[in-house]
Amino acid sequence: MRYAVISGGAGGLGRALAAQLQAEGWAVALLDLTTEGLEQTPQQLPLACDLTEPVSLSAAMTRVIDWSGGAVDLAIYNAGVTQIGGFAESDADSHRRVFEINYFAAVAMARALLTPVRAARGTHLAISSVAGFSPLYHRTAYAASKHALNGFFSSLRSEERVHGVHVAIAAPSFVATNIGNEQRRADGIARPGSATDGMDYMTPDRAAVDILHGLERRRDFIPVGRVARLAWWINRLSPRLFQRLMERNIGGT
Repeated sequence: MRYAVISGGAGGLGRALAAQLQAEGWAVALLDLTTEGLEQTPQQLPLACDLTEPVSLSAAMTRVIDWSGGAVDLAIYNAGVTQIGGFAESDADSHRRVFEINYFAAVAMARALLTPVRAARGTHLAISSVAGFSPLYHRTAYAASKHALNGFFSSLRSEERVHGVHVAIAAPSFVATNIGNEQRRADGIARPGSATDGMDYMTPDRAAVDILHGLERRRDFIPVGRVARLAWWINRLSPRLFQRLMERNIGGT
């Protein structure tokens, strides 16, 4: 039996990744603030956890390590939020909150799973975004947190390679996980996949297929979807052109 753990496991992409892994015989632990609607089965362990609270995270990681026998084959860092709105209208507290969830929680989880993933000679998989390698209109905190996530995991890759561990980063474009259910707070923080100003949305199932296919091919970086692949190449070839296209299509300028 191979064991995986997915943060943000109750969301659309987390569930889609879990379903496809389970169909291939994996056992999957799903971490989220609430696990309502997630059934516990021999192949599925739902765990309610606030990743930003050290005591809660520690308890969940202890449970995962015991459940997996001390060897985790795949750790997927999928939990996250977005923040929509101009920087001039945002505040410092909300900027820090985005980082606590999108970056620091993933780093803390990776630290807790370092030894179990090494024991399995497994994989760390960070779910980043097109905003992790390029600018994104009205998403300054979100883009900054995803750039930090990319920097951390791409650097960790070099350290963990000597332990037989693979570190991969997936960068989806717009995944329609919460369209119509934005629940945006006054500070602009909202559920991922809920914004209506995106383009060429992918279903969670389609995104999960692309991500796991990239893992099977042992890719270090996995652009997920047509928009992500185009964005990667355009931004590499001409950052100025990419920024103009992004502003025109997302910012409406």
